[in-house]
Amino acid sequence: MTVVEYSAAASIEEAVSLLLSSDIPAKVLAGGTDLIIQSAGLDPIKVVDIKNIDSMMGATIDGDGLTLGPSMPCAELYSRDDVKALFPGLVEAAYLIGSTQVQGRCSVGGNLCNSSPAADTIPALIANAAQCVIQGPGGERTVAVEDFVTGVGRNCMAKGELLTALRLAKPAAGTSDAYLRFIPRTEMDIAVAGAGVSVTLDGAGTCTAARVSIGAVAPTALLIPEAADALIGSKLDEAALDKAAAASLAASSPITDRRGTVEFRKHVVGVLTKRAATIAAQRARGE
Repeated sequence: MTVVEYSAAASIEEAVSLLLSSDIPAKVLAGGTDLIIQSAGLDPIKVVDIKNIDSMMGATIDGDGLTLGPSMPCAELYSRDDVKALFPGLVEAAYLIGSTQVQGRCSVGGNLCNSSPAADTIPALIANAAQCVIQGPGGERTVAVEDFVTGVGRNCMAKGELLTALRLAKPAAGTSDAYLRFIPRTEMDIAVAGAGVSVTLDGAGTCTAARVSIGAVAPTALLIPEAADALIGSKLDEAALDKAAAASLAASSPITDRRGTVEFRKHVVGVLTKRAATIAAQRARGE
């Protein structure tokens, strides 16, 4: 049986201290839905519970935008109408993680820190230019979500560092987002390919800004500037959407496994980019 040393932190500073001072492998308990899998082969292990830290468990919206506690359960997130109104794509990505039971504990921050190539919320966060606030022994630093994940199951945090918040700026007028994924089953599966898109439209319906991210088709989720460039300056007509889809396809570097071939995944990520951009534009127009 694995020996577990458990500590419940009452503050961010205490959590950082516990993580830094541990002389055995330390894991953060946020939702905990992946903790057993992550801990395989580690014996003994230190578990640092951060659920008693209020700022880690909630979400606030002010004039600057959304500050999301990394441990806020996804079920609470997608029950918030104010968050849905600003970031519907992020909320629908959070809704896709696991079963109803899992969603009562899993969190966007946990999904990000697990750093899976197929994580649903990471492309949605990238599309919305989310920023990661990280606290450690050297103080606080901020990292763009697209730079947070460094490889399969790896991220940029060093020993003693803790993700303390996700910040998403308030969307400009005429802006909305969408996230789509393809899975072999109807639910409770991981993405074969995914795409998150945010677009801003002016009064004439011309796209003035965009961000496109794809997931499950490379070692990390990717920001695709070429796909955004294909949309900007257009009215999101078929030609522009096709160019964005082609850019996502070209940037992807998937593998073949039992869930899909390289060719299939490349095709699907292009299709999802086009469809997500279309849905984001419809939302931006208030449709």
